[in-house]
Amino acid sequence: MIQILIVDSHPVVRTGLELYFNNKPDFKVVGSLRSGIEIFEFVRRHPVDVIISEIDLPELNGITALRAIKKENKNINVLILSHQPEEIYAISTLKAGASGYLNKTASMDTIEKAVRTVSKGEISLSEKMDKHMRYEDTRKSRSRMFKKLSTREVEVLKLLSIGRKNKEIAEELDINEKTVSTYKARLFKKLNVTNIVDLIHQAKHHNLT
Repeated sequence: MIQILIVDSHPVVRTGLELYFNNKPDFKVVGSLRSGIEIFEFVRRHPVDVIISEIDLPELNGITALRAIKKENKNINVLILSHQPEEIYAISTLKAGASGYLNKTASMDTIEKAVRTVSKGEISLSEKMDKHMRYEDTRKSRSRMFKKLSTREVEVLKLLSIGRKNKEIAEELDINEKTVSTYKARLFKKLNVTNIVDLIHQAKHHNLT
């Protein structure tokens, strides 16, 4: 029996996944949460094999939650199921500890197959993304731009893009405020900008947020 925890801010997504997997004899949805911050207490109290999670979550973003969860629970495998473009975020989430990444346009059969794969500790990506990682098309500017950024820089960039201040970012990521300033300076340099407005504009242009 594969025990699944679903984490998504949209009730319709959670309900749909729950209904689907609970109709399968070898799956059991043990929990359904709306925010990243709720995951920690849940996995301390309940056995979980696979977490299916969105990146964009209220209170604590999925990448930050993922890194922290994997640090405490190496036996839990995480499948990211997100509306965000996989060519931008798949590598980042795998670096943070995910075992798989799928876009929400994937079919339920594909999602089920991915859950089965990650439950065994194996990596699961869409055919397109797998090909992309094996035979990277260097002509794609978004891929080149992403390659420049570390996982932590992507996290800081996402938080800056929704208006978070340095102090707030430091608290959410549990890092020093000076470290946030360092990441911001690196982002300015890597994205070739000199102010926060242009940084966010450049990030949106390259679909990095």
